[in-house]
Amino acid sequence: MYVKRENGAENRLTGGRLFRKFLGVSTIVEIESVLPKLTTEELRRVEEAVHQQYRQRQDGIVCDDSYGVVTETDLIASAEQAFLAYEKEEQEHAQRKAR
Repeated sequence: MYVKRENGAENRLTGGRLFRKFLGVSTIVEIESVLPKLTTEELRRVEEAVHQQYRQRQDGIVCDDSYGVVTETDLIASAEQAFLAYEKEEQEHAQRKAR
């Protein structure tokens, strides 16, 4: 698989050292166990590969730009965090008024 970079160059994601680190990795647990061993550049390349998969599948993508892919799941998680923060603030406000 190739990913086109902003400068127009293409990077092969299925070769070299990064590929060897994932060789034989088949489950989510195994993939997660390899991630801490990757360099920052390798993590960036893995992220690009995941974003490319989202793009190819066109499933649940809300936004796709140069920063990456935002999915419906991302928006739901963000909304949940916002609602929890709002509820916490409301509770703290109510406790201040009660005093």
